Amino acid sequence: MSTSSASVSPRDTRPGRLLVLDDEAEIRGMLQRFLTAQGFEVRAVCDAAQLESSLERHSFDLLVLDVMMPGEDGLSICQRLRAQGHTIPILMLTARGDPVDRIVGLEMGADDYLAKPFVPSELAARIRAMLRRQRFLLQERTLRGELLADTDTGALRFGTFRLDLRREELFRDGERVPLGFAELRLLCALASTLNRPVSRLNLIERARGRGYEANSRSVDVQVLRLRQLIEDDASAPRHIRTVWGIGYMLIAEIET
Repeated sequence: MSTSSASVSPRDTRPGRLLVLDDEAEIRGMLQRFLTAQGFEVRAVCDAAQLESSLERHSFDLLVLDVMMPGEDGLSICQRLRAQGHTIPILMLTARGDPVDRIVGLEMGADDYLAKPFVPSELAARIRAMLRRQRFLLQERTLRGELLADTDTGALRFGTFRLDLRREELFRDGERVPLGFAELRLLCALASTLNRPVSRLNLIERARGRGYEANSRSVDVQVLRLRQLIEDDASAPRHIRTVWGIGYMLIAEIET
């Protein structure tokens, strides 16, 4: 089940509550002082144990997560949080500048990635942009809830699959299907435009929020991964159809 620590309301205009994890005390203190001065409410922690405790006790809108740490690193923490169902937006900080590392971080479930050293004002701008995207995503969830308001189950069926949109989980013959963070977001985005074609750009916005940096090729790759999971033959899909010149469409029925 999806468990979110994010508490951003679609109409909320406050700066947001941030959780910062960095093992270096000097950087941690600098981030807390700067972001507090920017108007954010900031809690800073030094390791995974303090992070878990904070997420259990408090509600946050965004997590700033350092990658390079002793013990459990940021990539592992990010992957574990997503596996546990946390949907809190995650901005990863790293000394690595390799684009491959950035891709790995995003695949693990991070929403954005900023390499050290960085200009503090850029960090604040990225955080504000992520919070705006989160508000947009919550609006999309509200619209999806309205779509399913007339059903008892809040679920869709296609083939042997059942997509529970309230819990954001996919099942096949009653067994939960493990989906990556990006693929699950994409599938729910397709569901919000059920049986209607949606453009690649619109899918990116619905899945990750307005302003998210991605290209149509990345959407095609994620659609292919989804098809490999849910189609009998990914080269001849029945459920996720390509609409030439537009984008994609999910063929499914609302469960009643």
